[in-house]
Amino acid sequence: MSETRSRQVMIAGAGIAGLTAAIAFAERGYSVRVFEQAQRLEAAGAGIQLSPNATRILRQLGVLDTLLANAVQPEAVVLKDAASLRQLARVPLGGAGEERWGAPYLVAHRADLQDALMARVAQMPDIHLTTGAQVSSVTSGSLVITRTDGVGRKVIDTEGSLLVGADGVWSAVRRFASPGSGAGLANSHFSGELAWRATVSADNEAGRAFAAIGATDCVTTFLHLGFHMVAYPVSRGSAFNLAAFTRGERIAEGWSRHADPAILSGAMRRSAPALARLVELAGPWTAFPIHTVEQRRWTMSQGVALIGDAAHAMTPFAAQGAAMAIEDAATLASLVADIPGDLTQSLAIWEELRRSRIAKVIRRGALNRLAWHARGPVALARNLFLAARPGEKLAADLDWLYGWEQQRIIRR
Repeated sequence: MSETRSRQVMIAGAGIAGLTAAIAFAERGYSVRVFEQAQRLEAAGAGIQLSPNATRILRQLGVLDTLLANAVQPEAVVLKDAASLRQLARVPLGGAGEERWGAPYLVAHRADLQDALMARVAQMPDIHLTTGAQVSSVTSGSLVITRTDGVGRKVIDTEGSLLVGADGVWSAVRRFASPGSGAGLANSHFSGELAWRATVSADNEAGRAFAAIGATDCVTTFLHLGFHMVAYPVSRGSAFNLAAFTRGERIAEGWSRHADPAILSGAMRRSAPALARLVELAGPWTAFPIHTVEQRRWTMSQGVALIGDAAHAMTPFAAQGAAMAIEDAATLASLVADIPGDLTQSLAIWEELRRSRIAKVIRRGALNRLAWHARGPVALARNLFLAARPGEKLAADLDWLYGWEQQRIIRR
């Protein structure tokens, strides 16, 4: 392999995972080509939570300062009973959390994070971004892209030492990387859950309705046997992001306004009238089917690695989807750079390290969902446990997650 090709990294997908990977590789002296299927970069969804394990990496990559201009650092995570609106628990964040975990916990609009990543990309001449580029095939060390530019279609054949599939739940790289038998591949799986999202201005009727029942400077989660809803400030506090989660039938892939709003209102039976009123005022809601991916292999011997949702899309109940994608990207770039000349070993070590971490995060998300949707005696036991456990202890329970730091591995 030529020296030029050995320092060339190809990335499919210019979302959070792909852009973070591009920056991480470019910082280590690699030439990076990023290919994005969309003609324009647009952030899917609305709000995003970035815990300290993610913001620590964003700081190291020179992204955090730009993001801070529009993000909010919440004071706490507050859990409330959706029926009574009684506070069940409070996990301190803010300055106390930053001191504990060494980096801030932030909430932001996804577009603000993407803008901050793109601002850093623009400062790095070794990153080249191509939009309107659809993956047509994947072979050992090469990627064929079909690009539509409004005039016609053009085929781009590019080579490099590593192809990173950062193209999400419905990953084309995952589909093409092992053709034929499909060994090692996994399709996305509908989890049976729908995510409902709305963003409301802090100074309109819906914003005031939230302020009357929630904590406007915190991440507030309302717990109910039929649903749960998470709300927090975004855009410097000028708006609130609302995300509700219910059971539901599969709808079209991607964000949609076609889901029946009666699903959400029906799930809220026996919730507080003030909360039901907030949901009514915040509409129309946009729904999204939550898909998961249980990919048996994240790396292939021909120099292909899957990161983020392409490898292990998870439910959002640990609020770690974006953080795990950021961790994936940074650790992959670090291991490839730290073990030069042996890509196969680098990828094998990276996958082994990441699998145990991802599995633990997925288990935490499943536990959260069980606790948040508990009913009867289980809900009573949950409430008693939370009442007896101080916020400091609840924060300590998250040290393994938020306090995580990448360890450099040097081959002897």
